[in-house]
Amino acid sequence: MTKFTTPLLAIAAYSGTGKTTLLKQLIPLLREKRIRVGLIKHTHHDMDIDTPGKDSYELRKAGADQTLVASDRRWALMTETPEQQPLDLHYLASRFDHNNVDLILVEGFKHEPISKIILYREEIGRPFEYMLDNHVIAVAGDRTLDFAGTQLDINDPARIADFIVSWLNK
Repeated sequence: MTKFTTPLLAIAAYSGTGKTTLLKQLIPLLREKRIRVGLIKHTHHDMDIDTPGKDSYELRKAGADQTLVASDRRWALMTETPEQQPLDLHYLASRFDHNNVDLILVEGFKHEPISKIILYREEIGRPFEYMLDNHVIAVAGDRTLDFAGTQLDINDPARIADFIVSWLNK
């Protein structure tokens, strides 16, 4: 396993709970607090971040195992993984430039042994207890739950950001 010092924090929940919505609110709040945020998003879908018809897309489809697309403002490295090995979260996190991030937020990966905040909405109709493990540092829900640890309001991203900063500074 690759070693690095940047903390990983998962935001985990059932589909439809609002992980992406909350992260879109949390990231600017954390940046305001001078926390440089990296993000790893897990998707179960076949995804493509390149645009068909563009040179980089055509070159990657021609068979390049890795394609780095770069401009003055950003760059992205795409790596083909035809063997379809299980995702290795720590390997993915090791690809970050750890001199430029203070925290890596992870969307999904709810079964990984990393610190996590579980999101819960009653309307989803699934019990939050199935997501609990020894790595849960808080539950953010839309109602009070039978959970002995820290409970946060899923609709109060500023409070959740404060909690993350406090956790990060420990």
